Amino acid sequence: MTVPVIAFFNNKSGVGKTTLVYHLAWMYADLGRSVLAADLDPQANLSAAFLDEERLDQLWPDGPHPKTVFGALEPLVKGTGDIVDHPYVERVGDRLSVMVGDLALARFEDELSQQWPQAADGKERAFRVLSAFWRLIQRAADLSASSFVLVDLGPNLGALNRAALIACDFLVVPLAPDLFSLQGLRNLGPTVREWRFEWTERRKKSRASDLGLPGGEITPAGYVLMQHAVRLARPTAAYDRWAQRIPAEYEKAVRGGEPTQGLNLAEDSNCLGLMKHYRSLMPMAQEARKPIFHLQPADGAIGSHAAAAQQARIDFEALAVRLESLTYQRSNAG
Repeated sequence: MTVPVIAFFNNKSGVGKTTLVYHLAWMYADLGRSVLAADLDPQANLSAAFLDEERLDQLWPDGPHPKTVFGALEPLVKGTGDIVDHPYVERVGDRLSVMVGDLALARFEDELSQQWPQAADGKERAFRVLSAFWRLIQRAADLSASSFVLVDLGPNLGALNRAALIACDFLVVPLAPDLFSLQGLRNLGPTVREWRFEWTERRKKSRASDLGLPGGEITPAGYVLMQHAVRLARPTAAYDRWAQRIPAEYEKAVRGGEPTQGLNLAEDSNCLGLMKHYRSLMPMAQEARKPIFHLQPADGAIGSHAAAAQQARIDFEALAVRLESLTYQRSNAG
């Protein structure tokens, strides 16, 4: 039985994607779910959020990196074998594990690009390479006894992210309320739909009956509006101008549907949540190496900061529960 995989992806950088994955992973662990966070971004920012520099230095030595995502792929990249049977997962909590990222992962991009057209011709190696992320994630989830996987991806529409996305069952799009996020949706949506269609056509041509392949559904789960400024519990005017255009743009660009005229954020079922800008709490949490909602008075979370940390817990818990419910319903419907 495969484990559900949720990708967090936007081809625009700086929207708070990695912060969202990091906090949701910790929230699911707090809620008693076993979760695997997979860092498939060659910048490895998610790994840097979970692990301190001393530990990363141990995981990224001079020479091979057997305990990273790239290390698990390296025999396949070199042509000396397939992905490793027992990929390493770093345990960071009782119910939380991490597939450690690696800057060397960028070296896999060319191979993935070359094998995409080869899959259209039914070549076995092409399917072995293109399914590598999915097979690796499923093995790691099994080893860590994880109920589901959260995947962090880099902000581009290249071959590496194409292979990572076809390994995912659901897609969550973190957005900022600005013109650039709207334009990003117009690029992301059609590209992901094209990748989904092309992978479906390629799967039909696979002749390797013993090789498990991802379905490549990449079902849109919704979007999360990140870092919106609020005043009296409402987005401020500067942000609201762009935020209210997101529902129609998301429906049209990502889901390929006909947008409902005049639909706002509060009414949009595709909007999974509005995550506030926590301002000074974020550097405080980074310094303490913990999520915002774990901050204590000893970390500096006193007075209004303590109240904001508690509100962050409420916000992230609501988002986590809604996303889990939505993906469960859609998995069963499928």
